[in-house]
This record gives sequence, C-alpha cells and structure tokens, in this order.
Amino acid sequence: MNILVLCTGNSARSILLESILNTLGGGRLRAYSAGSKPAGQVHPQSLVLLAEKGRDTRGFRSKPWDEFAQYGAPNMDIVITVCASAAGETCPIWPGAPIRTHWGIEDPAAAEKADWAEAFQTAYDRLERRAIAFLALPFEDMEPAQLKQALDQIGQAD
Repeated sequence: MNILVLCTGNSARSILLESILNTLGGGRLRAYSAGSKPAGQVHPQSLVLLAEKGRDTRGFRSKPWDEFAQYGAPNMDIVITVCASAAGETCPIWPGAPIRTHWGIEDPAAAEKADWAEAFQTAYDRLERRAIAFLALPFEDMEPAQLKQALDQIGQAD
C-alpha cells in the first residue's frame, strides 16, 4: 500500500508523518510526502527531531506533489493532507482514485524559532498517535468505504 502525505510546504508535517509511517509500518506500507507549494528545503527542526528519535534523515527533500502524478510514479492508495484548515492554508486536491482523508495539524514551521522544539514535538506526537491508530487497523483487508471512514475518524481524534 502506498500513501502520499501532502501539506503546503513539504518541510515539516508531511515529512514527519512520512517518517513515522515508514518506521512504524513494518513493511505493510510505503509512505511518501510532497507539498502544494514546496518550501524548497526540509525545515531544520524536522531533521533535528527525527535525528533525536534515531531516524535516518537522509533522502528527505521538499518536493511538489505533481511529481507523484508523473508517468512512472508509484500509484497511491491513500492520500492524507495534514495542512490545518484553521490556518487558512490551501490543501492540494489529489486527482484519481486514491482514498483521500484530512488529518489537519497546525504548522510547527510557523512557530517562532524559540518555540520550534515544542511546536514540532507537539505536531509529531499528534501525527504519531494517528499513525498508530491507523496501523492498528487491518487496512489491507478493509473495503475502501470502511477504510475511508476509519481514516476520517482518526483525523478527528487527538
């Protein structure tokens, strides 16, 4: 199963969830991330936090979501947007047939530098709880409508 995690800048939230899903997924899935308006680089605090958690940070880059619409790109089964609607961001709409869900998280990259550690940890913790709830599901055997409903419920949880 392939999952694409989308946000605006692809520098923080989507990078964090990509790492969480790939680490905790145990080979059941492959997560990717992209942005509607890529920042051009991964936020340094994303890399600091992931390194502190023992994650390999090589290979992460801020990239446009349309890379995944090109010929030869992996077919996505699920697209998760993580942009927080309360922040007034424009979330990309993914064309095609993947299951789409929204797991809005406030953008930690918008925090003042002095607050980065706390803001990124808060975002990470919320994303990790949602990823754990998703990975507890027998998602490989679920009907699309069932899976969509479960993903939406997870996105509403904190």
